Amino acid sequence: MKEKLNAFIQYISRTYFSYWIIWGIDLFISVLSTCFTYWWIHYNAEVSLDSRAMIRVGILAAIATTIASYLFHTYRNTIRYSQLRCLWPLICCSSFKSVCIAIAIFLWIEPFGLSANQRLMFVLFDGMLTLIALSTFRMLMVIVYETLIELMNKENMRILIYGTDDKSVALKTRLLHSSHYKVIGFYCYGTIYKHRRLAGLPIYYFTNEQDFQQLIRKRRIQGILFAHNESTRLEETRLLQYCKDNHIKTLIAPSISEADENGSFHQWVRPVKIEDLLGRPEININMSEVANEFSDKVVMVTGAAGSIGSELCRQLAHLGIRKLIMFDSAETPLHNIRLECERRFPHLDFVPVIGDVRVIERLRMVFDTYHPQIIFHAAAYKHVPLMEENPCEAVLVNVTGTRQVADMAVKYGAEKMIMVSTDKAVNPTNVMGCSKRLAEIYVQSLSYAIKEGKVKGCTKFITTRFGNVLGSNGSVIPRFKEQIENGGPVTVTHPDIIRYFMTIPEACRLVMEAATMGEGYEIFVFEMGKPVKIVDLAVRMIELAGYKPNEDIEIQFTGLRPGEKLYEEVLSDEENTIPTHHKKIKIAKVRRYEYGDIVETYDEFERLSRSVQIWETVKLMKRIVPEFISKNSRFQELDK
Repeated sequence: MKEKLNAFIQYISRTYFSYWIIWGIDLFISVLSTCFTYWWIHYNAEVSLDSRAMIRVGILAAIATTIASYLFHTYRNTIRYSQLRCLWPLICCSSFKSVCIAIAIFLWIEPFGLSANQRLMFVLFDGMLTLIALSTFRMLMVIVYETLIELMNKENMRILIYGTDDKSVALKTRLLHSSHYKVIGFYCYGTIYKHRRLAGLPIYYFTNEQDFQQLIRKRRIQGILFAHNESTRLEETRLLQYCKDNHIKTLIAPSISEADENGSFHQWVRPVKIEDLLGRPEININMSEVANEFSDKVVMVTGAAGSIGSELCRQLAHLGIRKLIMFDSAETPLHNIRLECERRFPHLDFVPVIGDVRVIERLRMVFDTYHPQIIFHAAAYKHVPLMEENPCEAVLVNVTGTRQVADMAVKYGAEKMIMVSTDKAVNPTNVMGCSKRLAEIYVQSLSYAIKEGKVKGCTKFITTRFGNVLGSNGSVIPRFKEQIENGGPVTVTHPDIIRYFMTIPEACRLVMEAATMGEGYEIFVFEMGKPVKIVDLAVRMIELAGYKPNEDIEIQFTGLRPGEKLYEEVLSDEENTIPTHHKKIKIAKVRRYEYGDIVETYDEFERLSRSVQIWETVKLMKRIVPEFISKNSRFQELDK
């Protein structure tokens, strides 16, 4: 019996009544209301009932109701989702019917045997009764549907929604018919909303952990649902801690950046992740200006299969570009992003190109064939310890590769080239950071040379610097997740090491905004917020996974890796930046290099790196970038 009931409920939850059924029920209710009113008026007036007149009035009510239903579409609303504003079509329908009957009975006097006042009473009572009856029918349908859903979903997780703002209320409406969650009420800190109700549900409050525990036991709460990231960060040391200590699940609604190309979400609710706690209020970007910048343009992204490059491709796909050139040397990742683009953006004209920025002829072929107008240069080697062990490859890709892309952009008349750099280029302590600083120097000096007429061309070069990206390939968070899933230990290099973090979509929005703001030669930096201690990050990730640090999952310190430093440089310090109109984005103050003075040096970089002369390459790096002081590296002896 229970299985049959569940099958029936699942069927009606997926099925909607036909328009004709709703129209037929409305018509029956309207005619019945008119006939009842006709009988009631005659009964109270003690006037004999004329059955033929009653039939005529019923026919008149049926015709008027049919016309009104067509005019005001009362039968088209999905009744189970009816709201207060759905009464307006019913009010209009009932009023239209009453006007039609009033015109008829005031011209058709004899068959009724009623006075003018009694006919007026008939019209008013009929309209009111019709409206009440139609509204009651819809209300009963909603009650019956929700009761059946309640029966089917009584085993659902009982949750509270944190907050009382519009997003929280919208989340309650979204989960009204969820097959996984049952919303018990809203939850907030403090007693300001004590004894209040919101959207038909009570607002509960807490001031300490004892209040939290009492409510959890009394209402059998199994989870707390947050509407947005700001709430999780606000309650990280309070409510999230209470939930962790009392084994209550913490959930969150996904942000808009997690929607697909149609604006849809693959899941309405997901567990709180470390990225939700580390993120900040996302920077506001004028998307209309960004779209105008790239609309109908041929855009090329180098490193298109990487974390930043692939996200740039996704965001560019929404901006009405004419063609997207995806350039990368990694075969399998490029194949994957190609499949994603074919599935998500079937109307996008995109060209995946296997190529290496170190190979000048391959770059020349791409520029000669497609003539890209905008280039986003994200191709780079980025792992500090690996590049410390392979400095010639770091220079060949990050320095020579960038130079070759920049030179091709100038030769083929590209409008702009936007280079993705890193905070590690500021006072570098490792080969990777210095190689990125050398790339910055080349494109910036080239841009100045073009501006001053020393080099023929029109290309503007813009550089963006930002810190560590959450969830990027090879970053600390995926590594910690894998270690936690394997039962530990979680490895941290040093107990005092700190880093700045930002999300991948946030980083890409910064790059897009820089492309519209930049006049050429600027290095844009982003206000990174507060630094995060990596050991604290490990502790929070272990706790979010439901384990206890150093009890269930061990944390081990492995020592600083080659080229690694404890503290990253502050990018947006007032002493080393110039403000822009966007309070989160500033321009770095850096030493200017003359293009004519460095060209031969960059030729030497290419010669040394291609011939794998490691020590000579690093010596030259330190000569050109004197602030490059190696840390925890074999190259420290070159600083003596």
